[in-house]
Amino acid sequence: MGRCIRTCASLLLGLSCLAAQAQVWGFVDERGVPHFASERLDDRYQLFYAGDGAVGEPSGAAAGAVTAPPGLLASFEVSTAYKAVRHHLREAARANGIEYELLKAVVAVESGFDPHAVSPRGAVGLMQIMPGTAQRFGVRASAGGSLEQKLSDPRTNLHAGARYLAWLMKKFDGQVDLVLAAYNAGEGAVLRHGRQVPPYRETLNYVRNVNELRQRLQPPRVIRQPQARLTDLAPSTASL
Repeated sequence: MGRCIRTCASLLLGLSCLAAQAQVWGFVDERGVPHFASERLDDRYQLFYAGDGAVGEPSGAAAGAVTAPPGLLASFEVSTAYKAVRHHLREAARANGIEYELLKAVVAVESGFDPHAVSPRGAVGLMQIMPGTAQRFGVRASAGGSLEQKLSDPRTNLHAGARYLAWLMKKFDGQVDLVLAAYNAGEGAVLRHGRQVPPYRETLNYVRNVNELRQRLQPPRVIRQPQARLTDLAPSTASL
């Protein structure tokens, strides 16, 4: 998953896990597609996140969060590619018990919302699913189309990928870093490294980038004041 997708709509992922700070840079292209990288690949990129936490550590204002470049996150709402699959994203997230922002971040990093993206290794579609993995999670070739053709269908791809994420969540006890590492490098790699994120440069960057984007996609949290009790509002009988 997520291995150097060769498509103009792909998100550009930097390979700078050895840098002193875990940064995320981004820009919105002329088609409204957001791009993210771990370093400033060219002059189009603006600093999106300036965290200094290692993989697995929480990020936020204390860890160096900065305001996203104007329009970067808003571009999701106006992007025709995102809007075309938004209802499928929500459906797949609900059906499989996956957080919507997590699923959205995975798709953004994997394919840039291009349903026809194909990696050099043969991963297909929005969630860059390998045909063998798709078979494990319910996708079948038929007279109407091969596995690859089926995976180019946004709804089929998203449901298969969400089912895989849900399976990984159970296997790794809800530890999102391990789930993302397994999605990128395979669950076997995570197990071989003692149920830790494998020290692969690509995987470390993948986990970090998806996590940071996921956090930035979270809706604003509403701080609710505790409701006054009725006994606090009613006049005391002693004063009557």
